[in-house]
Amino acid sequence: MFRSLCIAVAMYSKLPAPRVDWDKKSLSWAMCFFPVVGVVIALLLGLWLGLCALLDFGPFLRSAVALLLPIAVSGAIHLDGFCDTSDALGSHQSREKKLEILKDSHTGAFAIICCCLYLIFFFAIWCEVQPAGRTLWVLALGPVLSRSLSGLAAVSWPNARGSGLLATFIQPMDAVRARAVLLVWAAVSAAAMIALDPVSGIAAAVGAGLSFLYYFVMSRRQFGGITGDLAGFFLQVCECAMVLAVVLAQRLEALL
Repeated sequence: MFRSLCIAVAMYSKLPAPRVDWDKKSLSWAMCFFPVVGVVIALLLGLWLGLCALLDFGPFLRSAVALLLPIAVSGAIHLDGFCDTSDALGSHQSREKKLEILKDSHTGAFAIICCCLYLIFFFAIWCEVQPAGRTLWVLALGPVLSRSLSGLAAVSWPNARGSGLLATFIQPMDAVRARAVLLVWAAVSAAAMIALDPVSGIAAAVGAGLSFLYYFVMSRRQFGGITGDLAGFFLQVCECAMVLAVVLAQRLEALL
């Protein structure tokens, strides 16, 4: 289990982790520890938002760090997947050509355009949200739920290529056990968000659920399955959707 944890942390973050052998047994549980990276991000994000409230930092500085912190901890691996997927979707080519574009290391125009728009939009959303009281920790727990759902999809849905880094992680796994573990991760994180603040928590869970549904439909129709890049794309969309859902919930609650 310790080796599996080290592999997950080393692969999906820039956090320091002991170097271990990537043997079949260790890889078989690695994806189950993917949400641990989200827990670390949640703690850092919660501390940052709390510090902003304590020192009365303005919304721009608070939002900029809140946006960049998960990207920095993950080493931008998921944002890279977002860019590659944007290139593929923007090409409007056949399924086979889209999969080729995902493997291309070059950055296309659609990747740059979509990345800029995404960062601007997500920054604006962070500026609108009110991370006060328990809502602060609802927002902080978003990266845990997004990684739980991303891992759950990876061990449940067909791989579009049957090869690649994601397949390297998934093929040795006991899929049934992995699904159970990741379902628990998703359920516990969503339940914790709702328990902390029912309105914001339910909104965030709905936002995550809708983005998960979009991920399922889009990946099947456009690519015939998922890849590591698509998993990164989903994670970025999911985290943005959760914060946006909380903003909408707060505005609706203020009107009622």
